[in-house]
Amino acid sequence: MFKRKGQNITTTASINLTTINEPTSVITEQIKTIRTNINFAATDKNLRTLMVTSAMLGEGKSTVSCNLAVEYAKEGMQVLLVDADLRRPTIHTTFGLENHKGLSSWLANQMDNVNDAIHPVIGNLFVMTSGPKPPNPAELLGSNKMTEFLTSATRKLDLVIVDAPPILPVTDSQLLANKVDGTVLVVRQGVAQKAAVRDAVNSLKKSQANILGAVLNDVRDGSHHGYYGYYGYSSGYGYYSDEDE
Repeated sequence: MFKRKGQNITTTASINLTTINEPTSVITEQIKTIRTNINFAATDKNLRTLMVTSAMLGEGKSTVSCNLAVEYAKEGMQVLLVDADLRRPTIHTTFGLENHKGLSSWLANQMDNVNDAIHPVIGNLFVMTSGPKPPNPAELLGSNKMTEFLTSATRKLDLVIVDAPPILPVTDSQLLANKVDGTVLVVRQGVAQKAAVRDAVNSLKKSQANILGAVLNDVRDGSHHGYYGYYGYSSGYGYYSDEDE
């Protein structure tokens, strides 16, 4: 599983892979801070699977997922980034990958070799695309086969980052929440409503999610423009500047 094929990464995509395009920038340093804070928040549990989600659409979860995956991989960890947003996938576009086969294909027993859906993109980073849009995404993501896939992936790799759908419009992320070791909630200032964020957190808690913290996206305070702040239960915060979908 997860054999390399020598494919090069494509960095010109809708989501800005700041950690690749600007590796020495202040923005990349801020992503490193977020990564460190997540690690601190997960000190009481071995973090092998991390889900990134949001309350609603357009809050920046995919940008956070992609850049965190790159940064973890740059630190020497073997990382698999999984596009589990089977309804509105973006990660294949970001990395310039085909999406004829992917997570949905594997979960629906439409392929024999999981390697066909997993692509080496740069260094230690692998990407699993979403695959074709299925008629039953919640059923697939909540299945025993999804649990088995995550368990198998963590035997081969150091970390699996799951880019999950928004919580409130669909039940997909609630079904995934108790299958992963930790969850980070992305919240976009000026887009997310307080009531929606509270509802999202309550939904995650009901699903027995281990909520590590939140990334506050697109904050403007006069000195910074459009940055992210990470707020964890035990870790303080860091800033990550970028624009998102």
